[in-house]
Parts: sequence; structure tokens; C-alpha cells
Amino acid sequence: MSGHDSKYFSTTKKGEIPELKEELNSQHRDKRKDAVKKVIAAMTVGKDVSSLFTDVVNCMQTENLELKKLVYLYLINYAKSQPDLAILAVNTFVKDSQDPNPLIRALAVRTMGCIRVDKITEYLCDPLQRCLKDDDPYVRKTAAVCVAKLYDINAELVEDRGFLESLKDLISDNNPMVVANTVAALAEIQEHSSRPIFEITSHTLSKLLTALNECTEWGQVFILDALPRYKAADAREAENIVESITPRLQHANCAVVLSAVKMILLQMELISSTDVVRNLCKKMAPPLVTLLSAEPEIQYVALRNINLIVQKRPTILAHEIKVFFCKYNDPIYVKMEKLEIMIKLASDRNIDQVLLEFKEYATEVDVDFVRRAVRAIGRCAIKLDRAAERCISVLLELIKIKVNYVVQEAIIVIKDIFRRYPNMYESIIATLCESLDTLDEPRSKASMIWIIGEYAERIDNADELLESFLESFPEEPPQVQLQLLTATVKLFLKKPTEGPQQMIQVVLNNATVETDNPDLRDRAYIYLRLLSTDPEAAKDVVLAEKPVISDDSNQLDPSLLDELLANIATLSSVYHKPPDAFVTRVKTASQSTEDDDYPDGNEKGYSANVGDGGASPSTSSSSVPYTAARKPSPAQVMPAPASPVPDLLGDLIGLDNNAIVLADQPAMPSGPPLPILLPASTGQGLQISAQLARQDGQIFYSLMVENNSQITLDGFMIQFNKNSFGLAADGPLQVPPLAPGAAARTLLPMVLFQNMSPGPPSSLLQVAVKNNQQPVCYFNDKILLHVFFTEDGRMERTSFLETWRSLPDSNEVLKEFPGIMVSSAETTMDRLAASNVFFIAKRKHANQDVLYFSAKIPRGIPFLIELTTVIGNPGVKCATKTPNPELAPLFFDAIETLLKI
Repeated sequence: MSGHDSKYFSTTKKGEIPELKEELNSQHRDKRKDAVKKVIAAMTVGKDVSSLFTDVVNCMQTENLELKKLVYLYLINYAKSQPDLAILAVNTFVKDSQDPNPLIRALAVRTMGCIRVDKITEYLCDPLQRCLKDDDPYVRKTAAVCVAKLYDINAELVEDRGFLESLKDLISDNNPMVVANTVAALAEIQEHSSRPIFEITSHTLSKLLTALNECTEWGQVFILDALPRYKAADAREAENIVESITPRLQHANCAVVLSAVKMILLQMELISSTDVVRNLCKKMAPPLVTLLSAEPEIQYVALRNINLIVQKRPTILAHEIKVFFCKYNDPIYVKMEKLEIMIKLASDRNIDQVLLEFKEYATEVDVDFVRRAVRAIGRCAIKLDRAAERCISVLLELIKIKVNYVVQEAIIVIKDIFRRYPNMYESIIATLCESLDTLDEPRSKASMIWIIGEYAERIDNADELLESFLESFPEEPPQVQLQLLTATVKLFLKKPTEGPQQMIQVVLNNATVETDNPDLRDRAYIYLRLLSTDPEAAKDVVLAEKPVISDDSNQLDPSLLDELLANIATLSSVYHKPPDAFVTRVKTASQSTEDDDYPDGNEKGYSANVGDGGASPSTSSSSVPYTAARKPSPAQVMPAPASPVPDLLGDLIGLDNNAIVLADQPAMPSGPPLPILLPASTGQGLQISAQLARQDGQIFYSLMVENNSQITLDGFMIQFNKNSFGLAADGPLQVPPLAPGAAARTLLPMVLFQNMSPGPPSSLLQVAVKNNQQPVCYFNDKILLHVFFTEDGRMERTSFLETWRSLPDSNEVLKEFPGIMVSSAETTMDRLAASNVFFIAKRKHANQDVLYFSAKIPRGIPFLIELTTVIGNPGVKCATKTPNPELAPLFFDAIETLLKI
């Protein structure tokens, strides 16, 4: 639209739809065009104008290209909701695909590919075949992308009609943009196919390298990203490939540069000549440096990629460390990344420059950045033996400026330096002890206490220093208490005089009798037993030589680093995670849109193989996506079933893309009986008992599958409908083939918040199970809220009171359980604690006992609980306060279940 078309968005008239209907049917072409613009404007801002579908479609019969584009845009948006009416536009599409104007031919094919309606897809094939062989390159390149869209809708149709062969022929097209779009389409198809479709041969390689020099920047990105599929035969061929790609390093587009760098790094693995490798490293440095002059967001992406590159090839930017010095106006996220890279590039040659920079950063105003800078000085000391003394000098200078958080971070860092270089720099301990009074953070306190305990024999007043901490022992956080306990034991073993003896008694008493921290208590008892039975053995254990810590600046595992480098210029290289860690691989199944077909399980073929590419585009109701759930190992691929496997739920109960999992592993051992959810009489001999369970902090779906039929059942799959907690399968359903009369029990790991249903919270969990021999079986289960209670739900009393007071009274919900009797408060506490409902306090009110508990569910939602009862008499009143009172009915169901156990 032109700049004057904003007026179409400003209308607030009532009765707008009838007026638009009248204008769309006007005899005047300009009036019809304005009316379509108004419809598009209304559609853009979210108004429902689907009732005008027939009227808008009637405007397709026009020679005006702008009007035709607008109508096509409307069609793409509403064809899904009006499939029967959309078929009316087919004749115009087919006619337009043979129009003399190539723009209209391309527009028709593009639009038909975007309308994800099976009935229209059938009519797309012939026009698409013609457009793939069209004389005009613009039409051919549009048709190439359309094949990928059609494959996403109906893969079987694409293969049957020979579109893949036509697409492969286009790689040899004389137009570089056609080649680029063809590569993009084939790469997209390959990502969603389990068999090799896009294979680059030496002949194809030469075509792609030729097109690389002539196509647009995004075409170059497509080609560069596809080239790694080709494996060079030897070092000579790898050098030739790199030679063709090297000019792309000078490109103005950052994506082209990073894709070229990725390809060069991959080929360098095959190049044996050190001179060639050295020259390539020199050539890659300037373009990478140039990326750092772009906008901050692009800088950040570049820095995250450079971080990976310097871990593999530090020589590339070894002489360019100055470009990573932080500017005063750099955003904090850019500064943090620059710090990481500077540590990786720090060497004996440039350490003086680097330390001057870090020292400057330590005087900045951003506290987090200052802490990171101080930490960076310590990491350089640990990394470079020769520079350790200079790093310590800088840290001591920073301590003397008496800035609290700088001092505390410096002490944490110096503790690590002492561990890296034992018995070398202990002369600075006296300086550290001067700052003892300023320490108020747990990590810095713990570090200082470690230093005092480790070098107690060299510190004359070590007992006095530790005693100053012991006064506040009960109030200290666990990290400090643990260090105090160990340091006091070290002091006693090194100086077994009267002062340390008294101190050790006080500490051990505090740590065994007064504390409720199991870690602290266990360690104290170990020390107590050691000291009371064999002091010499205690010395051997507590004063044993510590392992020397190492440099962690190259923290990525080599195999992970190689995988990330193969994904440079993608989100993977920004997150520093392999694609499998954050991308859901999906497969699309071609099937009928008629609801009557679904119950019989006669949908068309579905492949359960896990793809190698990214997530597929969203699909319509006629193309239901699935995820083949698997472990995160990149090499593990689920095998395809021997026979076609249909959609489990499809549109019957409104599922989106949830995980389908296959059975290919042995079943878990048996356990307590489970409630029968699918009796054999309903499941054609298949009986399923199931219940949600929590084990070791993980939610599982515990299933017992019994085969009471006369045939062997295999190929089990499961699918969960949308639910209030987004429960979905997180692994394969491990049920082996079941012979008649056999049974298997298994635990299926679950994830939360994957498949959320709208509306108020509900305990309903709808499940579908399928095997290769029987149709889909559906059953309902109940979501038990106490399965979600997390292990970190315990609250301190003060925190409990503050949270209770902070929540409004309207968030308090009450319910009475007249039929439940509490026979013992202690038994109830233990029973609730086993389900992560933690006891807080107890009080008497008249003749009633009032017990307070806390619990927490994922996303940090707490439940503050008050149980009021007369011990030994029926009747319990439960009150709960929570930020989410709409969850109260589910909570009361859970509490009632737990109290009845």
C-alpha cells in the first residue's frame, strides 16, 4: 500500500460490514479497490471479516495487479476457515498461472502454495509443474519455494508427482536466484525427510559455487549453509572450495560473512598445509573484526560466534585483542561477552594490556560488570603461570581502594589463585585479613574462612579471626557454616591448644544439636567421629593435599564445540547449545480433513523418524505435526514403524503438536497397583492402568499395559491432549511387544507447560494410546496436584508469615473435610512431608490443634496451608493462601488424597 493508505485503519463506523459488502459489489473499480483495502486493514488489526469471503473472491477477476495481490492476501488468511468457499477461487488461480504477465503467474502459484487446504492442493500440481519449467526465472524461483510448501502439506503427493526430480534439475538452472531458491527448498525438504533427498555431488558443487558469485546476499546464505553437506575428497579439493568461498568474507551482510567463516572452518579440518591454514586465519580476522563495528545486537551475535571460533582457532584473532576492549557506551551484554573473549585471548605477550583494561573496568559503576572484571583477573592468573604475580598485584591494588563489592570479589578470586598455586603467594594473607570486617556476602565470607583455615599455621591470630565469625554461626547461611566447621577443624588439627579446643566444641555442638541442615549435621558428625577415634586419620583426611584447579576459560567439550561450529550463524551458536536442546523436530502427516475418517485410524502414512533439521512451519488442521520424542543424544534416531501409523487424536479432541513416542525399549519393573483407566472390555482386549507419580524430583506417568486379546500387540504410542499444566511425554513409551496374556509396566517421563489448554485450571487429563494392531483407544485420567509439589517448597517461619501477610485476604480459600480424622500430628506431618508438603509450625487454639505447612508447584507458585483439627476426632478444616487461588479446588483434592492415605 502507498503512504496515504493509513486512512483505511482509522475508521470507527458502526455497521461497517454491510457497507463494505456494498462497496465490494460496486460497479466502479476504484471503489472496489478501496473496499478491499479497508477489508485488509480490518483483518490486519484483528477484526473478523470472514463473512465477506464470497464478495472479496468476486474481486479476483481483475487485471489490476495491486487489487489481485490484496485479494490473494485475504484468501491466504481466511481459506482455512472457509475451505468450501476457497475452492471457488481455484479456477482463477489456474487461469492466472497461465497469464502472460510473469508477476501474476508467480503470484498465483505462491498464493496457492500458502493456502493449506487439501482441496486446493490437488489443483496446484499442474500449474506448479508448468511454472517449474517456465521461461521466466522469477516464476521458476517462486515455484521452487512452492514445492517445499507443498511437501510440508503433502509429502507423498510431491514424491508421486515427480516434483523432487524437477527441483533437483533446477540446481543446474542458468539463473543464480533460481539456484539459490532451489537450494533453500531442498534443504527445507531434507530437514523434514528421513531419507536422503538433497545430496551434493562434485558436479552439483561446481554449479553452486558458480551461482554463489552472482546471486543476492540471502541466496548466498542459502548456498553457503548447504555446502557443508558436501565432504571434500582430499586437502586439495578442500583448498579449492575455500578459494571459491573466501571472497564472501568481504561481503557487507553479516550473515554471509559468518556462513562463509563456518564453511572455511569446516574445510580447514581437511587441509594439512600449515601455511595455507595460517593464511586462512589471517584472512578471517579482518571480516570478524568488522562485525564488531555494527549495531550492539549484531555485535552480540558476532561475539557469541567469535567466542566459539577462538576456542577452536585462537590464532585467528590472537593479534586483535584490542578490538575487544570495552567502550564506555557498550551495552552490558556486549561488555560481558568481550570480557569472556579477552580471557580466552589473553597470553603472556598481551597480559599487561589486558590487566590494565580489567583494572579500569573494576572502577566502573555497573556492579555486575565490576565483579565480572575482577573475576576475569583471577581467571587470567589461573590460566597464565607467568602472569599470576602481576594479576595478584592488580587485585591487591583493587583491595586497597576499599570498595566493598570489589574487595569481596577479589577475596573470592584470590582463594582460587591459592588453590592453583599452593604455597606461593601466602604473603598477601595479612593484607586480606585487614578487610575482614567489611565482608557481608556468603561467598566472600566462605572464601576468607577457607583461607584462614587452610593457612592457620601461618596466621598468628587465626583462632581470634575465626572466633569473630563463630559469634554469628547460627545466623550464617549454610555455605559459610560449612566452611566455618571445616576451618575450625583444620585450626584444631594444626594448633591443638586450649583456644581451638573450646572453639571446636562450640562449633560441633552448633552443627550437630542446634542445626536442622542435614549437610552441616552430617559433616559435623563425620568430623566428630574422626576426631574422637583417630586424630591422625582425621589429619590425613582433613589436611590432605588439595588437587590443583585448572583454567576453565575453554569450558566447552570438544565434541560439543565441533557441533556448535557446524552451526555458526544460527541460534545454536548464540545459545551455545546444540539444536536438539531447544528445537522440537516435527514431522507432518498427510491426511484427510473429513472427521469421519479419523475414528477408523485410516489416515495416510506418518513417519516417526526424527529429522535432522529445525522446526517445521506451522500447519493447518489438514496437516497435523508430530514430535518423535527422544533422548538428547544427537546420534539416536527413532526407527520408523514397519507399517503406516495414523494420527492418534487429530481434530477429535483438538490436539496441537504434542509428542508421539514409540515403543522400542524394555519395560520398567513392577510396583504398587494402579487404577484401571481403560478396561479390557473397552480397549478390545487392551487394558491400561495408569497414574501420575513423582520420583527423584521428576514427574512420570506410571503405566501398566496388559494384553487380554488373542494377538500380539506392538508399536505402542501415546499422546496427551492439551491440559491445564501442559503435561506432555518427554521420552519414548517403553513397552515391548506384548504376547496374548502378557503385561508390562513402565515409567514415562513427563514435561510441563508444553501443551497448555486455555480456560480455568482443570484436573482432566485426556490420553490416547495406539498400537500397530488396534485402533486408537481414548481414556481420561485425573491430574493429582500433589505430584507437582517440588522439593524446594520448605519456607522459613519468618518468610511464611511475611508471605501470608503480603497476600490479600481474597486469596484465602477454606474447605472442610468432615470425614477425615487426624489420629496423630506427627504421622500426618511425616505423610505430608513425603509428598513435599513441609511442616512450618504448630499451635493450640482452644481445644484445637492448628498446623501450618508450605508447598510449592513449578513456576514458583507457593501454597501456605493451615490445618485445624481436634486430634483423634473426625473433621479437618483446611485454609490455604496462594497467589493463584483458582488452583484451590485442585489443591484441596490433593490434600484430601494425602490425608486419607
